[in-house]
Amino acid sequence: MHLERIDWIIVGLFFIVSLGIGIYSSKTAGKSLSEFFLSGRNMPWWLLGISMVATTFSSDTPNLVTDIVRKNGVSGNWVWWAFLLTGMLTVFLYAKLWRRSGILTDLEFYEIRYGGKGAAFLRGFRALYLGLLFNIVVMASVCLAAIKIGAVLLGLTPFQTLFIASIITVVYSSLGGLKGVIITDFFQFLLAMGATIAACIFILKLPEVGGLKNLLSHTDIVPKLSLLPSNSTNPNLFITLFLIPIAVQWWSVWYPGAEPGGGGYISQRMLSAKDEKNAVWATLLFNFMHYAIRPWPWILIALASIIIFPNLESLQLAFPQIESDVIDDDLAYPAMLSYLPSGLLGLMVASLVAAFMSTISSHLNWGSSYIVHDFYKRFIDYRASQKKLVSIGRLTTVLLMFLSGVLALKLSNALQAFEILLQIGAGTGLLFILRWFWYRINIYSEITAMVVSFIVALYFKLVHDWIGFTPIDSTTELLLGVGITTICWVLVTLVTRPENESTLRSFYNLIQPSPIGWGPVIKDIPRERRRKNDIPNGILCMLLGSVSIYSILFGTGFLLYQNYNYFFVMLGIALASLILLFRVWGEYKKGIKPPVNNNID
Repeated sequence: MHLERIDWIIVGLFFIVSLGIGIYSSKTAGKSLSEFFLSGRNMPWWLLGISMVATTFSSDTPNLVTDIVRKNGVSGNWVWWAFLLTGMLTVFLYAKLWRRSGILTDLEFYEIRYGGKGAAFLRGFRALYLGLLFNIVVMASVCLAAIKIGAVLLGLTPFQTLFIASIITVVYSSLGGLKGVIITDFFQFLLAMGATIAACIFILKLPEVGGLKNLLSHTDIVPKLSLLPSNSTNPNLFITLFLIPIAVQWWSVWYPGAEPGGGGYISQRMLSAKDEKNAVWATLLFNFMHYAIRPWPWILIALASIIIFPNLESLQLAFPQIESDVIDDDLAYPAMLSYLPSGLLGLMVASLVAAFMSTISSHLNWGSSYIVHDFYKRFIDYRASQKKLVSIGRLTTVLLMFLSGVLALKLSNALQAFEILLQIGAGTGLLFILRWFWYRINIYSEITAMVVSFIVALYFKLVHDWIGFTPIDSTTELLLGVGITTICWVLVTLVTRPENESTLRSFYNLIQPSPIGWGPVIKDIPRERRRKNDIPNGILCMLLGSVSIYSILFGTGFLLYQNYNYFFVMLGIALASLILLFRVWGEYKKGIKPPVNNNID
């Protein structure tokens, strides 16, 4: 198959618009680090929220969802649906705290929460570990998806795909900074979402699929439709796909875009907001769009692919030019797009390029901010001019893109990268949640969690792939990683001293968190002058918000399944939870107002 002239025109126009936005934004992006990495801290909530969701709408995400649905059915998506709880916790407890900190990157947090050389070391190490190593792994998985899409839809080699898809991304990311990324994200998300819905409608009408009703009644599809894995028919799947993610994974695992307590490019967006209110609303919009609105077109295309490509052999037969070690279930998504007609195919290719670019550009800007601000400026040349730092940021952007492309050629599927990242971050999540609210957590807690989680992940990789011992299933690995890492960092916290009192007081004065967990630090503040404990209201808002979004997600599913009784039940639950949410939030929003500075020095 090949693109017609109209398809190339659509793709070309998309590139021109994206590049134009980058050039336009470059007028202000080069002024300072704050402009380049935080767009001047003046962004509205609606742009930031869409930018967050566009960043997570990467070219590998529909491939990942397809992989999950083909292997484990619709209910397999709980491995990422469970992260909604993390996201809503960020909305109602952490968004205002991040914005209140006034820092440039979330790694700067280490030197306001902890003191001494340990905090400086951790900030510098994490800058390279996350900004370089971890970030490259994430971007490589996105590049891998682009390679597969390019091979299926365009017949391109891996090098050709990465070169074409990356060149415009690197240009506008390095020119326009975060402002260019955010504005381009808005345009790209509208294109990507609209094209995905249109492609889904067309694919459902294919003669082989026979429409939505025929799809849902197909003998190979019916077992895949459940929104919850059955505990009675397959207890192992119930535990693996639902119980572990909803009970353990969401609070215990660090994963880009779903960090417990916020972090990464999500915190970058919150830090660039106009104020605390815009930070909160942006994060709420992101979670609503990410979980309630976006998944179903991907799921339906994945289900349709089971009919047309029932196994890996059928995929290999349909695309013999693709190497066999790259053939996996995630390839079924671009394979289904090969059925699109001219015009719609060009629109879909442009949307996939948009998804790729939005994610890569965010990771390039975010990773570059770590390397430049938290490593180069902090440890190498703290006197460097703003112009020089911006130039280094632009060069770092190019380097990160190159390294990600090289690593992408070594991966085989998106789910593989997803599981690797989950394992590396296993057990660190609870620390990121509690460090704002428990004064006892110190720099040794952070270092222990980071080192132990990495060693455990490396051990499993070493035992399985290099030594050749009998593999342990990924769920057991995750639980062991969470348990070992959490026990280690909690024990270290309890046997070591808290940070020095002046550091803790300075942090509390700046952030003004809830007083729970800070008793010894704020003992000099009269009770009537202490900030109100807003944690219970925040947690209640988190639960109500999660219920409402899950209800919309499942209600949409039941509507598509034509199960109208359950649809109206879900609709009722969604409305009731939203009403209760806004009532409780009326009290909670009082905590979003600028805090009274109770200086305890």
